[in-house]
Amino acid sequence: MTKQIVSMTLNGRKVEELVEPRTLLIHFLREKMNLTGAHIGCETSHCGACTVDVDGQSIKSCTHLAVQCEGSEVNTVEGLAQAGVLHAVQEGFYKEHGLQCGFCTPGMLMRASRLLQENPNPTEEEVRVGMSGNLCRCTGYQNIVKAVLHAARALQQDKVSA
Repeated sequence: MTKQIVSMTLNGRKVEELVEPRTLLIHFLREKMNLTGAHIGCETSHCGACTVDVDGQSIKSCTHLAVQCEGSEVNTVEGLAQAGVLHAVQEGFYKEHGLQCGFCTPGMLMRASRLLQENPNPTEEEVRVGMSGNLCRCTGYQNIVKAVLHAARALQQDKVSA
């Protein structure tokens, strides 16, 4: 199979790699870029463990080809924390106990981050709907919702302080 070069901005850094056209983004991230935060779960885009941001949208990287990201800006959970400081959603999940086994957590964090960019001040119901494409088998979601709302408040406070 003929390989092709794919170029993208990955967590703020320009990357260029040779890939087979059939390479899924999740495999590109994990195997080529050594970014193992996004998890391979259902491989059908139902669970959301593989959620990443591509050009400002949450996508399930287990059903998205790496070549579809040509010229795109791709952000993974590894890019959330900046200069060793946790992102507000990471802090929220930590403070509100929004995880148990941790398998779904990277996808939850990425979706929560995007949700709060789309809707900086969501209601509990809006969080539940906004996070509904990401499944968790352990938590019952209550603390995940609390964590996202905690992050929303923190981000609002950061805006006021700035």
